[in-house]
Amino acid sequence: MGSFDFVTIFFLVAAVVIFLQLRNVLGRRTGHERPPFDPYSRREAADQAESPDRGKVVTLPRRDGTDEEASPYASVDAFTPPGSPLNEQLRAIVRADPSFDPKEFVAGARMAYEMIVVAFADGDRKTLKNLLSREVYEGFDAAISEREAKGEVVRSTFVGIEKADIVAAEVKGDEANVTLRIVSQLISATYDKAGALIEGDAESVAEVNDLWTFARDIRSRDPNWKLIATESEG
Repeated sequence: MGSFDFVTIFFLVAAVVIFLQLRNVLGRRTGHERPPFDPYSRREAADQAESPDRGKVVTLPRRDGTDEEASPYASVDAFTPPGSPLNEQLRAIVRADPSFDPKEFVAGARMAYEMIVVAFADGDRKTLKNLLSREVYEGFDAAISEREAKGEVVRSTFVGIEKADIVAAEVKGDEANVTLRIVSQLISATYDKAGALIEGDAESVAEVNDLWTFARDIRSRDPNWKLIATESEG
């Protein structure tokens, strides 16, 4: 009976030790798993290029799941050459707003550009109000009102964007500004109240070259950018 008790106790102790080891291992693994995807959070920084000591050094993940060696400017360096003026300007944006990713910004700006161009042609003030700063909206609204007063109608087809490049970026106080050069194709024709064509061409695709500047209040939790300035390059 004593032998049975000893063996039983031995296996019980062994089971407890194994359980504790498993719990510790699982605990560490859970602590280092990546958090659920959040579309508004900063994307994971890209892995740095391999160094001669890569095989000798093991990079330990941080608790948030990113590498200790990851650069906060990885997305900027992948977008434009390090050391260039634009790279330094975009790094300043990242310092002020760590969630900023230039590639994602350009994708969003392309969508905003199409929405704004189409909304202006359609006289859709509600859409414009959500995408434009107050000053720019007032200018667009005045142009739409003038068109309406004359009884003019714009028929427009947005063909697409050929190119959209960031050309400048800066932080002004609590505001981040990013300027893009956008080359787009558009079919647009304006008719008077009698139906006569007075501007544009209903059959031809025109190339439009614009400089658009978007801004965001970096103190705000609102991730959206608004158009604050437009300039035509002919």
